[in-house]
Amino acid sequence: MAATPLGMYIHVPFCSRRCGYCAFNTYTLNKQSGSGSASIEQYLNAVHVELAYADNAMSEQPPPLRSIYFGGGTPTLLRATQLGGIISTVLDRFEVASDLEITIEANPDELAAGQLSQLRQAGATRVSFGMQSIRPKILQLLDRTHNPEKSLQAVGEAHLAGFDHISLDLIYGTPGETERDFSLTLEAALSTQIDHLSAYALSIEPNTKLAARVRSGALLTPSSDVAADRYLVAEAALQKAGFEWYEISNWATNATAQCQHNLLYWHNHNWLGIGPGAHSHMDGHRWWNLDDPNLWAQALSRGASPVSGSERLNAEQRGLEDLMLGIRLAEGLTAEAIGAAELVGQDHRTEQLIEGGLATYVADRLVLTLRGRLVADQVIYSLACD
Repeated sequence: MAATPLGMYIHVPFCSRRCGYCAFNTYTLNKQSGSGSASIEQYLNAVHVELAYADNAMSEQPPPLRSIYFGGGTPTLLRATQLGGIISTVLDRFEVASDLEITIEANPDELAAGQLSQLRQAGATRVSFGMQSIRPKILQLLDRTHNPEKSLQAVGEAHLAGFDHISLDLIYGTPGETERDFSLTLEAALSTQIDHLSAYALSIEPNTKLAARVRSGALLTPSSDVAADRYLVAEAALQKAGFEWYEISNWATNATAQCQHNLLYWHNHNWLGIGPGAHSHMDGHRWWNLDDPNLWAQALSRGASPVSGSERLNAEQRGLEDLMLGIRLAEGLTAEAIGAAELVGQDHRTEQLIEGGLATYVADRLVLTLRGRLVADQVIYSLACD
């Protein structure tokens, strides 16, 4: 364990409103038992207890934390002092790397005055805004509450606050979206001088408001062909602006701008999950917390474990995960990760991918081509199923 990079994910489950496409473990404050402030207070108390629980549960000296990632939900519904208090507890209890990355996810329209500056002063180094689109009609369909200008304003405030790295999340392929809609969104995002951008095709998740609208016929099912076209537009625009892809859905201006926390996931390294529904992974052992914030907090308050389930992966399962995650990265896969003695001329699976224009060899690694990125699932199936 000491040789494997370690990060920490802290889940903040609260939202002021649930977006129609969202399938994450989130809860609107007014649906929590008691008042919103009481629910947040209960959550904060439980987070500090779980951090102590996690610290005491480590059976050996862990490596320094390389990243702390506040996701949600909407972490910035917590006050900067509350988020800063959590950061302080982590720094007090855990050894951290000298270049520790601390990311805060944020909604552009729910930031308090001065909140970004206060978060920067509390130690946050990176902020990620859910912009999704610059077009009001797309934001309305996605149930996003911010107006387009708010995203641009929030990035400007983050620059003034002195954040080292700023990212925007975009969604493409929404029913009714035109190529011009997406091009204008990319243009607006790149005008803000961010150094990282994530772009995801809209996925219709079960048991969401958007899924119900698609089932009823009120909305068309998103087109995979349109999504592929949008991806190509994004790649061209981002390359022109000086961004390089490092994971299928993520681009950065340089290596230091890449999200170090997400790289832990894609390299199948280790992380501790804190909060309701949070998942943890340690060398093939995976466990996850109770989803319900109240049940999670109550378990911790009475000194019980908040874990609701776990699994231990065998060598074959871990190898498959390494393959599935690693092929998504621009650095590609080694022959060992693919289960081949050598890549060039030795493995019929990789040769077929090369001949089909879906992958190429770069410095003794198998790397997806642009065409291969569009059909990554097909590539994974080809490599996994001999």
